[in-house]
Amino acid sequence: MMREAVTRPQTEVQHRVAALAQTLERGLIGRTPLVERLLIALISGGHVLIEGAPGLAKTRAVKRLSGGLDASFARIQCTPDLMPADLTGTPVWRPDTGVFEFVPGPVFHSLVLVDEINRAPPKVQSALLEAMGEGQVTAGGTTHKLPDPFMVVATQNPIEHEGTFPLPEAQLDRFLFHVPVTMPDAASERAILDLVERETSAPEDVPLRLDAHEIRLARQEANAVHLAPALKDFMVRLVMATRDGSAGPEVAAAIEHAVSPRGTLSLAAATRARAYLAGRAHGTPQDVQALAQDILAHRLGLTWRAAAEGETARSVVARILERVAPL
Repeated sequence: MMREAVTRPQTEVQHRVAALAQTLERGLIGRTPLVERLLIALISGGHVLIEGAPGLAKTRAVKRLSGGLDASFARIQCTPDLMPADLTGTPVWRPDTGVFEFVPGPVFHSLVLVDEINRAPPKVQSALLEAMGEGQVTAGGTTHKLPDPFMVVATQNPIEHEGTFPLPEAQLDRFLFHVPVTMPDAASERAILDLVERETSAPEDVPLRLDAHEIRLARQEANAVHLAPALKDFMVRLVMATRDGSAGPEVAAAIEHAVSPRGTLSLAAATRARAYLAGRAHGTPQDVQALAQDILAHRLGLTWRAAAEGETARSVVARILERVAPL
């Protein structure tokens, strides 16, 4: 049986993270789930892929996050002619010293926005894969460590396909979250209009800035959040349902590539971080259920028949959540 949710007194850094969340939400109307996932990724050491049509505040969300961090920030605008060295940096010959000196690229920042990542060619995506997966960059035969903390937030536009390079499964698997953002409703759009008018007349100041030490401390505290054995079993059963057909034969028939163990590890890390943000001492099934689609869907590969019939990875995960219940 799962225990009832138990809250605990907030630590100083936990209080500051919560204040940052409120600041971000004030400037991102109707984007509470996105704000939550950005902060979960920040305090669990993960990366985020945001997908949505132009004008839905994807870039704005990352810029506001960078404004709340006392850490370096860089934006990479992806184009088809981008080269790996444009991200990672390159050794440069110094005639005065007679040696090659490595000049770091924009990926050597704590928060990196990779805008329209699917416009970057495969070689660039591969270079980013090492950075995201290993926290390092290899250039000129030498490996260089990236800063700690290090977080990539990438965006992509789903409505344009000319000149794009779909992300391979290995690249997608490096993202903790794949977060789709949709069009706002009428009330939210009206609030957005008022917000932009206020900011135009009096730009908002973001006084609270988390530094690198506080981010690392928040990660340590989040890692201490307890996951009950029954909750871990629930996560494993959700992932195993993508492999063993336990969610039904039609679900099994729709899946070409199942979720790897990285999906289970990501669920556990994100569940701890979500409980931490809520001030709870342990995770709950509701945490897992709330995060599962954004964590598992992009790690699934569907059969061609399922895709042709209009099935999506998110709908498959939703069906699994309906059929695999917590203990």
